[in-house]
Amino acid sequence: MPWSTRQLAELADTTVNTIRHYHHLGLLDEPERRHNGYKQYEVRHLVSLLRIRRLAELGVPLAQIGDVSADTDSAPGVLRDLDAELQRRIERLKKARTDIAAILRSRAPADVPAGFESVASRLSEADSSMIHIYGQLYDQNALADVQKMVEADTDDVSADIDRLPADADEETRKLLVERLARILTQNLIDYPWISDPASHLSKSGYVTAQTFVDAMSELYNPAQLAVIVQASTLAQDRVCVMQKQSGKADRAPAPRRA
Repeated sequence: MPWSTRQLAELADTTVNTIRHYHHLGLLDEPERRHNGYKQYEVRHLVSLLRIRRLAELGVPLAQIGDVSADTDSAPGVLRDLDAELQRRIERLKKARTDIAAILRSRAPADVPAGFESVASRLSEADSSMIHIYGQLYDQNALADVQKMVEADTDDVSADIDRLPADADEETRKLLVERLARILTQNLIDYPWISDPASHLSKSGYVTAQTFVDAMSELYNPAQLAVIVQASTLAQDRVCVMQKQSGKADRAPAPRRA
């Protein structure tokens, strides 16, 4: 007994629109019509439809189902590519679940930069935005070091800089410069790559520098920028002095014995 389009859809656990779409793509042959104009599907149509549905369930793109179902030479390659894509998708889903667990455990904002869930409470809106940008400019090793730097900021200077108004007085800014410089100096000592980050960049040096400057200018007010720039310069100067002193100590002659 032939089936109507609706009956065929019910048998295959699909929809009438899906069957019509398969007809449009040429995946499913059009059946003959009855005298009243209605389509009449046979067993061969049901089998073809079920085979198409099976390949679709596996994730084979509709555009490639014809080649795979025809068992052409390209079929194994299509399935291998599909398997590789499914593996990548599984890894992405596993990472997403791990990230979600970390967000819930730390009660962090859902859009916190990946890997920074445990220190989210220490990040200002501007800091969080910058770290999102860092994720596009630096590799994972650099980001892991940035996360450690945030953890080490027990002085909570970032929060004070975040509260700094654009018209902050000179004395207030000076105090913040000194506090931030101490932290930045230690960061430069602990993570020497900061002074020469080329090996940790995922974009060109020019793109990184330009993006960094544009982001800083937009995310921080003039007083905050002044504090950050002055503290960075002071920290670099202090590290240079330490390095020179260390070099002199290494070259100093051994004391003569009496």
